[in-house]
Amino acid sequence: MIICEYKQNFIMISQHDHAKISGEIAQNWNDDFFYGIDRKDEVVLAAYEHDRGWIDLDAAPLWNDQQQIPYSFVDFPIEEKTTHYKTGIDEVEKMNKYAGLLCSIHFASFFDKEPNPIGQQFFKQEIKRKHYLLKELAIDEKDKNLKDHLNILRFCDNLSLYICLNKPGVKKLDEHPFFRNGFPQLFPFANNQPIHAQWTNQVTVSLSLSPLKKELQVQLVLKEVKKEDIKVKGLVKAYTDTPSSIRTVTFI
Repeated sequence: MIICEYKQNFIMISQHDHAKISGEIAQNWNDDFFYGIDRKDEVVLAAYEHDRGWIDLDAAPLWNDQQQIPYSFVDFPIEEKTTHYKTGIDEVEKMNKYAGLLCSIHFASFFDKEPNPIGQQFFKQEIKRKHYLLKELAIDEKDKNLKDHLNILRFCDNLSLYICLNKPGVKKLDEHPFFRNGFPQLFPFANNQPIHAQWTNQVTVSLSLSPLKKELQVQLVLKEVKKEDIKVKGLVKAYTDTPSSIRTVTFI
């Protein structure tokens, strides 16, 4: 779950709904900037489905008693989180091995230097999966297209997170810290310089250099769950009873 706290409510966005935006961004990537274009459908699938391990977890969100806020993808208990990560990657791999490979490498990178033994075990499992899939697909680990496709997946993930974690219309200096210096993925078509995003108004995000074919309008599903409802009903009931709303954003 993606959580943004405000005075009277929490904006709650399911990971799978966020991933759908990632998929739309990948689908609309300019073919001239898509290296290894023959695997574009597989990269798009990975973007759409990379967070499917969260589907069951987000259906019944957990309350963090210590922080007095719903658990988010950042602080969710590691044992349950990694178990569902594995399940999600398993499901993507069944759909398509290359998409599964991308998701496996993507999630393993979160635990590369993880001190927790549970995270270390997840990392080792995914490294084993990576080597198995590389062999199955006859791909070298240093394959340039594989690295480019991982960069595309991660950029699409981050651009979607940008519109999830920032309040529409926010000033650059007030953005979530992760995004203030641009996205970490570097591309030759951008002269290997960071691409920056910025809200220009309540419904438009401008990219310093767009990798997209044209302007793209997306519709992000979210819930504005009132803190008072959580106190009265509990988190799961309050979340379930809150109707979904749509945040429409155009990337230019």
